[in-house]
Amino acid sequence: MYELVPVAEAPQYDEEAEQRFVEEWPEFIFHDAEVKKYRERRAEFFRDWEFYLVSADERLIGGCWGVPIAWDGTVDDLPAGFTDTLARSVTSYEQGVVPNTFVLMAAAVRNDEQGRGHAGRVITAVRDRAIAGGLPQVIAPVRPTLKSRYPLTPIETFMTWTREDGLPLDPWLRTHVRLGATLLAPAPVSQTMTGTVAEWEKWTGMLYPSSGTYVIPDGLTVLDIDRTADTGVYREPNIWMRHA
Repeated sequence: MYELVPVAEAPQYDEEAEQRFVEEWPEFIFHDAEVKKYRERRAEFFRDWEFYLVSADERLIGGCWGVPIAWDGTVDDLPAGFTDTLARSVTSYEQGVVPNTFVLMAAAVRNDEQGRGHAGRVITAVRDRAIAGGLPQVIAPVRPTLKSRYPLTPIETFMTWTREDGLPLDPWLRTHVRLGATLLAPAPVSQTMTGTVAEWEKWTGMLYPSSGTYVIPDGLTVLDIDRTADTGVYREPNIWMRHA
């Protein structure tokens, strides 16, 4: 048995969660300057939309969080991606806009519990909680994990790749599809990470001797380095999926 527990009600897991749930993410993913502008307000406004998945013996298994937005149900009205969703949720809340959609922003399972269906459990539980809470539309800007093996392939092409059984080639997309989700649209620039050359060398463990385009570890696309400006820019693509 597993229980979905609001983060606000389970501070005893906070320290472990902070350590466990960053293990699968590349360091550069935490350096989106635009995200930082909204982080504190998001935590203040939407604390009720952060959850832990806990086992019957009170073991921390996974976590998930999201934000509510107003969305008219069309592809044209989708946020540009992860960062734009965060901005829309915060500014809409401050403007008194009534939301009708829950955006599943991130889900994670601890390393030593992966491969046991926990990702599906936490996503399903949060999705059902959102619908029961008056947000009948559930969408997600999904980061396809296999895309890092094909960084030169446009996200618009990658999202069309399927296996012989018709399911997506990407395993994280497959997880969502098996839970009833459908692919909506590409999000070519879901996040933008910018840093100095030295910062990018630290984040990726690579050297960038000259200006140019580089394939980086765990990158879904390429990194553009400009040594004259001492800047590296990476634009992370995601894929919009609809759950309900």
